[in-house]
Amino acid sequence: MHPALKVILDIQEYDMKMIRLMRLKKERLMELSHIDSLRQELRKQQGDKENEIAELNRGIAVQEAKIGEIKEKIRRLEARQNSVKKVDEFNAITQEMTSSERERVATEQITSDMIDKRSLEEEFLEKIKESLKQSEESSVNLENEIRSSIRMINQEGTELKAVRDQIAKTADADIMRVYERLLNNKKDRVVVPIENRTCSGCHIALTAQHENIVRKGERLVFCEHCSRIHFWQESQEIEGTAAATKKRRRRTPVTAV
Repeated sequence: MHPALKVILDIQEYDMKMIRLMRLKKERLMELSHIDSLRQELRKQQGDKENEIAELNRGIAVQEAKIGEIKEKIRRLEARQNSVKKVDEFNAITQEMTSSERERVATEQITSDMIDKRSLEEEFLEKIKESLKQSEESSVNLENEIRSSIRMINQEGTELKAVRDQIAKTADADIMRVYERLLNNKKDRVVVPIENRTCSGCHIALTAQHENIVRKGERLVFCEHCSRIHFWQESQEIEGTAAATKKRRRRTPVTAV
């Protein structure tokens, strides 16, 4: 293994932990956003419904005013009819009164329909308000739990970064720049071992010549397919690194028979 990669492997372990924390934080923030969007949708429905009811109220007021005008017109026609002497004029007023009466009945029906619709909309509005109230009450504990989780993630991330930055000071500057460029691009492990002549990053087979160059550890060797940095994983070479500790933890203990 190239000697400078041992430090990079340690740095990479801390970077992987921080990337996992960032992904977890993003998931938690999305949960908060989802809760808030549900509330916003209920508030929007409440506002829309209140606007519909206000519009119905205006419409009902207009129709009721129209009914009053029609009734007043009918009263005036009745007064005129009582004072006329000619049959033709009497009949003309009667026809006008009949027409006005039909208009009054139709207008009252429209008004009644609008009042019925308003009642239904008011019932629906109350249901929306109740749903919003329940949503706000039930989500308080969940939101507090999520925010507490985010604070813990931030704290752990800060601690990891502090240690990581200290180790980074001991790394080869040129190799560190290459490593960070690859990490920013892939957001995943970019220094990976060869396993069974295969890149453990992209899992594509490699040539024997490529494997031999990696074994020598004289220079950085990049995967021709995914551009990751390869190293030859010998236990004595990675002993003491975070990668070695991680590898040992993955081993399944054998139970004696």
